[in-house]
Amino acid sequence: MRGDLVLRVIAKLLIPFILVFGLYVQFHGDYGPGGGFQAGVIVAAAIIFHALIYGLPLTRRAVPEWVVELMVAAGILLYAGVGVATMLLGGNFLDYSVLAHEPVHGQHLGILLVELGVGITVTGVMLIIFYMFAGRSRSPHSES
Repeated sequence: MRGDLVLRVIAKLLIPFILVFGLYVQFHGDYGPGGGFQAGVIVAAAIIFHALIYGLPLTRRAVPEWVVELMVAAGILLYAGVGVATMLLGGNFLDYSVLAHEPVHGQHLGILLVELGVGITVTGVMLIIFYMFAGRSRSPHSES
């Protein structure tokens, strides 16, 4: 597919909109349907779409594996860090109400940070799985 000009142009137009939609789902998740998991899958789908159109080597240069692994770790640390912060501030694990001067603001901030951690982790995990499957070589016996 790397030689098809129409697909390359359409992908170049669509990928930014897919990424913006992923951000919308991420930050709209505490007000309506959506959130970290859905946004993470959408963002990963945009990057996987890039790999399918432009090739895996170019995508791995744009989003290297070390960045993907760092995303997984950072997302988990953000999620757990919010929980530890709430305990250090005198609440229970993930008791968001202690994160701000007013409990409602604390709830909003806590949900936002936890969902962001989930989104980052899901994006990273989906990309790791894709890189592992797309990067494996085919043996001559598997072709039919």
